[in-house]
Amino acid sequence: MAERKFGWGSRKDNALIGKDIQRIDGVVKCSGKAKYTADFATPGTLIARLLTCKHAHAKLSALDLAIVEKMPGVKAWHQFKEIGAEIKWDGELIAAVAAERADQAEDAIKALEKVVKYEVLEHFVDEADKAGAEAAKRLQKLGRNARSEANKDDVDAGVKKAFADAKVVHKGTYGIVTISHMCLEPHGTHAEWKGDDLDIHMSTQAVSTTPAQFAEGLEIEMSNVTVTADYEGGGFGSKFAAEEWGLATAKMAKQAGKPVRLMLDRATELKVAGTRPSGFAEISIGAAADGTIVAWDSVHWGTAGIAGGGVDVTKLPYVFDFPNRISQQYGLMCNTGPNKAWRAPPHPQLCALTMTAMDDVAAKLGMDSYDLFLKNLSAVTNGREAVYADQMRIAAKEIDWKAKWHKHGDTKGPVKRGLGMALHTWGGGAGACKCTVKIHPDGSVESFVGSQDIGTGTRTVISIVLAETFGLPITGVKVNLGSSKYPASAPSGGSITVGGVSGAHRRAAQTALWQIFDKVQVKYGLESTDGLNAKDGSILNGGDKVCTWKEACSLLGKMPLEVEGTGPKDDKLTSAVVGGVQMADVSVDTETGIVRVHKFVSVQDCGLIIDELTARSQVTGALTMGIAYSLSEERIMDNKTGRYINSDLQNYKLPRIGDIGELVAIMYQPDSEYNRGVIGLGEPPVISPGACLSNAVANAIGVRVPVIPLTPKRVLDALKGARA
Repeated sequence: MAERKFGWGSRKDNALIGKDIQRIDGVVKCSGKAKYTADFATPGTLIARLLTCKHAHAKLSALDLAIVEKMPGVKAWHQFKEIGAEIKWDGELIAAVAAERADQAEDAIKALEKVVKYEVLEHFVDEADKAGAEAAKRLQKLGRNARSEANKDDVDAGVKKAFADAKVVHKGTYGIVTISHMCLEPHGTHAEWKGDDLDIHMSTQAVSTTPAQFAEGLEIEMSNVTVTADYEGGGFGSKFAAEEWGLATAKMAKQAGKPVRLMLDRATELKVAGTRPSGFAEISIGAAADGTIVAWDSVHWGTAGIAGGGVDVTKLPYVFDFPNRISQQYGLMCNTGPNKAWRAPPHPQLCALTMTAMDDVAAKLGMDSYDLFLKNLSAVTNGREAVYADQMRIAAKEIDWKAKWHKHGDTKGPVKRGLGMALHTWGGGAGACKCTVKIHPDGSVESFVGSQDIGTGTRTVISIVLAETFGLPITGVKVNLGSSKYPASAPSGGSITVGGVSGAHRRAAQTALWQIFDKVQVKYGLESTDGLNAKDGSILNGGDKVCTWKEACSLLGKMPLEVEGTGPKDDKLTSAVVGGVQMADVSVDTETGIVRVHKFVSVQDCGLIIDELTARSQVTGALTMGIAYSLSEERIMDNKTGRYINSDLQNYKLPRIGDIGELVAIMYQPDSEYNRGVIGLGEPPVISPGACLSNAVANAIGVRVPVIPLTPKRVLDALKGARA
């Protein structure tokens, strides 16, 4: 018998893998049958509301929750901050009230707003100050920020000489602002006690790991906690924790003896549920006449909120490892909401700061930006030089780069057209996963895994893997996920889920199939199992049918076959590290400052693709998010009051359908990629849009709009500055 090895079949033999497969949960979502956290209302469920602070920096000086105890319908309450506690940003949670009806809870919060008192303190929120670097240095002297450095060459003389020898030296200031998490489904929790057992339904990216947080916070046994997340309306890095509001929900449910549901309202969601840090930089680049970059010097500042921080100075320049490099960073401690992972942290900021500066070097040399990026591919840090070159060729053909490109600003009329490009990288290795695949004697198949489908098609991917392995239609398998009582799986973040679940399920499914083959060999007197395969609901020996799938499964007897799958393992089912190239064609109305996206092309690799329809959907979704943070999305702080002044859906600008343009997602999957195995895709395509669109606007108008998002005001200001 030939050695049995885990692996993926030949691409030409696949019935499902790599095809366009519709989401198996699409109908239940579109019909409203899918139940999200906000839909959970078991009998007697109370509705909770929050009291939040409207000061950027203060001390809580007075609050008496006794006022709500006798209010109509109020059954439970919770105080987050003790008297004298320091509040460090606008929106911090002060108290919660749970009542029989939403209006009763809201009335209780209004009553508390009348009696709560604060001692207002000095605040600082001006992360994007025009003299931001100076502000950073000022705050450092006050002990309010941190400084870090990353020097490739410790000897400054080497950097200075490289700049002196360079054909051109470009110096510019660049920035990308803080944005807030804007999940379609806000954060929230439904908590219900059943004796000593706690049932939690919540919008989470971490079904298997969250019970420990509830157990620790509530001082109960982990075995008493069950976390369920059947469906989730987005997470993007912000939904890994039980959170203080989740723990408060469970405490109020205990106090009231009734279930409690607490969902963040939109303003609170924007203020406390997490932000993507800002990044600003003064960058100098030296380049040779042929476009080869020979020196890099940069000073960075930005904020991740009260903790300071910002982009990681050790990872700049992004993707490229240029010689003669020196960088330093100042992290601004601001009285603003906390940082949480936001899809591909911190790559979008790193990419925006690096690729825009490189594009300006090309403009200064009079070079086609494409040629400058191509010239410097030998300096990429991920070993994917040849992949980038091929992806650039494909993207350029799709957008007709060579025919449409022109020198920066070389256009006539008030509406100017331009092209831009950028490239990116990501890891995407498989996350830890355990699953149980159960094959019943009647031929039905199901799996159990403590993963979660955060809207990315995890159920569909698992179904495809199992159905392909067993030669069944996708309707012939059932996937059970979203419960902490199932075998543990890693949280969904960092693009690790698809590799984790597909690898574990393929291992379990192949192991189970081999056991069934052994029984088929005995039953039908076959010399070997080497030629056996499962296809179209049958077991074949070479091309000859031996029996049906159901007949083979009946050989299991009366008990189902259960096999555990684990991973990741070094068996080539999964891999890591991807690259991608994006190009955009835009027009800019120089009279209004409005940027219009005509066409946005993404060429992306991610190894072996399980469901190409889902993969393209991931890319187009990422491009849409990228357009949002590139053209309109930003947190706006009022320096005078310290308030987050656009924390609503009217003024926190997200794109509409008419703002998007044509999106083209090209999945790069030659045999060399297919043979690498599965790699995650969620993060990579959201990285480049900021730099790509900024470069396209600069190509159109001949002026760099230094800060992203490229709002009409910023575009007009840049044009005005160029004319001054």
